[in-house]
Amino acid sequence: MRNERLRWLLLSAIFAAMTAVLSQVTIPLPLIPITAQTLAVGLTATILGRRYGTLALVIYVLLGAVGLPVFSEAKGGLQVLVGKSGGYIFGFIATAYVTGLYLEKTRFNLKNAIIANIIGMFVTLAFGTVQLKYVMDIPWDTAVAFGVTPFLIVGVVKAVLASLIGIKVRERLIASRLLRTDQPVTR
Repeated sequence: MRNERLRWLLLSAIFAAMTAVLSQVTIPLPLIPITAQTLAVGLTATILGRRYGTLALVIYVLLGAVGLPVFSEAKGGLQVLVGKSGGYIFGFIATAYVTGLYLEKTRFNLKNAIIANIIGMFVTLAFGTVQLKYVMDIPWDTAVAFGVTPFLIVGVVKAVLASLIGIKVRERLIASRLLRTDQPVTR
């Protein structure tokens, strides 16, 4: 039991690190860049589920909060979390929880993973847009235009990618006994 808990904690730390690495893949836009952070969040939740996926994202956010350059463009610190993109980062925690919860309540299969990751995409966008609106002191329609609209198509693509890769990696980790779970993987 103790070794199993340690394994889950290590996996959470590894996925926090993976999120930090994928955060550096960015496409600049006027207010908020497109990043691979959300792909990492989807992968994390799809592979680890609600509890440890959420833990991985809490670790990631805490690493950035103390100043480590884990956020996009190698930024870190509380100023990022209270800035125009901070809502998205806080939204990652909620996204991991919601995505993992959906998969745990249904099944870890491709169809459910796509649904869960698309729901998760909207959770992240909601958190991000709310903070963007208030930090930038802009009207809601402008916040949606800059905080949601540019991310919809690429968000769906990343949700599908996270689902395809996440389910396959989860299957492989379970088959190799690196990931133990009570819930079977079904196609």
